[in-house]
Amino acid sequence: MQFGDVLRGLLEETEITQKQLAAELNLLPATLGRYIRNEREPDIETIKRIAKYFHVSTDYLLDFQSGRTFSHIEDEVLRIFRSMTSEQQVIYVEQGKAVVRLNQKEKEAKSS
Repeated sequence: MQFGDVLRGLLEETEITQKQLAAELNLLPATLGRYIRNEREPDIETIKRIAKYFHVSTDYLLDFQSGRTFSHIEDEVLRIFRSMTSEQQVIYVEQGKAVVRLNQKEKEAKSS
C-alpha cells in the first residue's frame, strides 16, 4: 500500500476532511490532495507531523514492517490505544486484563 492509500484510510476512519487536516498541519489543501492521490511524497518532517496527528507510527504511515509483523487487529488495537487519553488507556488495559482472566476461568472450568 502506498502512503496516500494509508493516509486516505486514516481520514476515512477519523471522519476528518482533507481541508481540516491541511489546516491542522499548515499544508496547502492541494499539496495534501497530491499526497492522497500518490502524486507526491511528503518530506520526513511532514510525515512525522501526520503520524503525530493520527497517533500512529511513521512505519504505519509508510506501510513499513520490520521484524515482527502485527495482524490487522493488533494494528487497530494499537492505533485505538494511542488515540486515548492516559486515563482512558488505564481503563482500557484493566478491561483487557479482566477479559483475559474471564477467558482463563472459562478454560479452567471446561478442563475440570
